[in-house]
Amino acid sequence: MGKNVISTQSAPAAVGPYSQAIGTEQFLFLSGQLGLDPQSGKLKEGLEAQTRQILTNLRSVLEAGGSSMEQIVKTTIFLTNMADFATVNSIYAEAFSGEPPARSTVQVAALPLGGLVEIEAIALA
Repeated sequence: MGKNVISTQSAPAAVGPYSQAIGTEQFLFLSGQLGLDPQSGKLKEGLEAQTRQILTNLRSVLEAGGSSMEQIVKTTIFLTNMADFATVNSIYAEAFSGEPPARSTVQVAALPLGGLVEIEAIALA
């Protein structure tokens, strides 16, 4: 048993002292993803583009850990403006068309690098 550091160049590098994800025998714990393009390291412009990029980044980290979007059991969405909920929710729904995971959504005062939305996840390994 123990923990496994999950890392991929297909998702943005951590912007602080943390791992993209940590895997255990049963679960993957994914750090919050911003709408950063992994190649440029720059934040995508606008809420929709950031949300789509986040879901792409999460998918990449999951794949690096041997899992998939279908294996996510819980997500947390952080929004800088709760008025953006409907837009993020509709894009999020596209990524989870089957049985969506449990989820919490909270408004925060600010996100790193000026992001508008951040999503973290827990998935089955």
